[in-house]
Parts: sequence; structure tokens; C-alpha cells
Amino acid sequence: MNLSEAERAFIDAHRVGHLATADTSGVPHVIPICYARLGDRLYFVVDDKPKRRGPRVLKRLANISENPRVALVIDDYGDDWSRLAYLLLHCNAALVDCDAEYEAALATLRERYRPYQAMQLHPARHPMVRMEPYRSHFWRASV
Repeated sequence: MNLSEAERAFIDAHRVGHLATADTSGVPHVIPICYARLGDRLYFVVDDKPKRRGPRVLKRLANISENPRVALVIDDYGDDWSRLAYLLLHCNAALVDCDAEYEAALATLRERYRPYQAMQLHPARHPMVRMEPYRSHFWRASV
């Protein structure tokens, strides 16, 4: 599917999304992520922030390998409820296994998030996930 210009602008204007994955039995797992958009695909990388287990055994990656359907919510919230907005993306997710795609997405992530500029991120140690939206729902409290 193609995202609308308004959806692309909303994605690009925000810094954090909430990724929902589920294992094969349907147990949900939701975490905040940093992401980058290339065209109508979104990417995130498992970086060097501290983790209880190694990057390749994270729950989000295990869930994606079992069930590639994920959801990403990007939102505006504040006490002025007339300004509420969110974009819900239903996506098919997969690990990036192409070096050129990995490097292009990593360059965009580094442009968006300064801490990534100092991290030595490599495909062998830092898996990257591509999310391809197949459905979207964009909502704003006011037009």
C-alpha cells in the first residue's frame, strides 16, 4: 500500500512509535521504538542500549520470526484533547538481509537520531527490521 502525504509527514514529524508484536499464541508485546522511513517502509535497528539478553534473542524479534504481522502506533497526546492524533499502521515485518538496504536505512536512522551516529552498528550484531504497511488508520481530533 502507499501511504498518503499526510501520513508520511506525520511519521516524519515524530520521533517515537509504539511497536506491537505477538507470538503465535497471540500474547502481545508492546515497546517504544525509534524508527526511520524510506519511501513507504519503516525501519528500526536493535542498537547498543543495555538489554537483559543479547540483541538477537529479544522478544520483539522472536515474535516477528513467529508472526510477522505487527502494528505501529505514532501519536500526539496532550491535555488539550482537541489536538489528539494518531496513526496506526498494520505491517508485515521482516529482518533486513540485504547489505545495501541495511546501510540505507541505517544512514536515515543516523540522520534522525544523534546517538546512532556514535554507535558502531553492524548487521551481524545489530539486526534491523523492515516494516511494510498493508493498512493504515489516521485519526485527528480536529481538522
